Amino acid sequence: MEPVARRVYRLVEPIHLVTYLAEEPTAALLALGHRSYWDGYFAGRAAPLGRVPAAVVDAVFYNFAPGEVARHVPRVWEVASPEAALAAREQGAVAALRRILGDLADSPGVARAADLATVAAVSAPAHGRALYAGLQALRVPDEPVARLWHAATLLREHRGDGHNAALLAAGVGGTEAHVLLALDLGMAPEKFGRVHHLPAAQLAAVVDGMRTRGLIDAAGGLSDTGRSTKDRIEALTDELAAPAYDALRPGELDRLLGELAPIAAALEATGSR
Repeated sequence: MEPVARRVYRLVEPIHLVTYLAEEPTAALLALGHRSYWDGYFAGRAAPLGRVPAAVVDAVFYNFAPGEVARHVPRVWEVASPEAALAAREQGAVAALRRILGDLADSPGVARAADLATVAAVSAPAHGRALYAGLQALRVPDEPVARLWHAATLLREHRGDGHNAALLAAGVGGTEAHVLLALDLGMAPEKFGRVHHLPAAQLAAVVDGMRTRGLIDAAGGLSDTGRSTKDRIEALTDELAAPAYDALRPGELDRLLGELAPIAAALEATGSR
């Protein structure tokens, strides 16, 4: 059986993904004056950190190519405040969830899922988790759909902060993490969405370095060492995410999983768009 943290992650991730995949959040952020999707992405996701410089966002996000964050931060704060970005992102995400979920959005199950997910989301340990700590300090929304989205975002970024720590402990850099994922999915790195835009020489240098370290085999796929490294990273990520669910009383975890299942299914049917 999958670890608890991974089971919950698979159900809350479709809720959070509307933030980046649906039209409404992007439109709300562009309405503030941001010039592109990526301006809105960095403004909305980095907003819980406050008006920090690009180097801080780059360190916290971990897996963006050198110079990528600096093309947007701190300029996005000249367009709109972090508080405005947070409000726009939540407004857009809630609108997207309501559109996709339809009548389900106002069901008792969504309210119950929001309540249970929030118990876990606000109770997780924050030490060493900068982005999660910033989100944890925000007000929890009252409206059930907004509260569910907020809880899903907290749980997602809590896990993400732990995942970055696991990558760091394994000596795997941000771009290397994307290459590992691409190869695990059976994709060539140069075709993978998060790194396909890199200059060919830059990506080739990363792949060559991983091959030298034994993570990639001669045929260009994951070696046994590469696969075991990725498995260890995922296992440690689950372990570090698990304390979030200690706050749930016996039976509440099962109820949370049960309430989230139809919500996640509805969102997955649309690709959370």
